[in-house]
Amino acid sequence: MMAEAEFYDILRAGLWIAVIVSVPILTVALASGLVIGLFQALTSIQENTLTFVPKLIAIVAVFWLTMAFMSETLVGYFHGSIIPLIARGVDG
Repeated sequence: MMAEAEFYDILRAGLWIAVIVSVPILTVALASGLVIGLFQALTSIQENTLTFVPKLIAIVAVFWLTMAFMSETLVGYFHGSIIPLIARGVDG
């Protein structure tokens, strides 16, 4: 049986990993949204696809560029925290 402190420590680490992995995508989404919003305000163009398509392209590009970092981070977390817990639970 896992101790309560160990459970919360692993949960905290998992949430921190989720934050670290999501920061690049969220930052690009925020920055591109601000740039597009500023462009729309300056030019008085109010087109919905103008906000959606460039932001989607930027998010997909950053996801593709940071996919290796995200995978390595998640695999490291699973190998360091989750898999040892599963192995310890199976062994008793």
